[in-house]
Amino acid sequence: MESNKARRNTTPIKVWVFPEEKEMIISNAKKHGLSTSSFLRQLGLNIEVRGIVDQQRILELVKINADLGRLGGLLKLWLTNDEKIKCFNKNTIDELLTKISIIQN
Repeated sequence: MESNKARRNTTPIKVWVFPEEKEMIISNAKKHGLSTSSFLRQLGLNIEVRGIVDQQRILELVKINADLGRLGGLLKLWLTNDEKIKCFNKNTIDELLTKISIIQN
């Protein structure tokens, strides 16, 4: 298989589908952030379909994990009674922890 050749200059494969099937294929390709051609090619070659959507979700999880780490550091700082955060009272911290819990769920 020549990967450096432009695919448009190669032979297409026609697949006969009903209109509902076509819409479903197009929708699934969009969900994965792929073109219909790329989506069907990956399925046909038995390649796991990994679109840009999966990568975006992973990046979002990495950012959330970093945010939680920073919040944990701030909570630890508060628990050590550091002078820098004396302006925050127990109610403020309790509200923050409640919001964090809601976001995690």
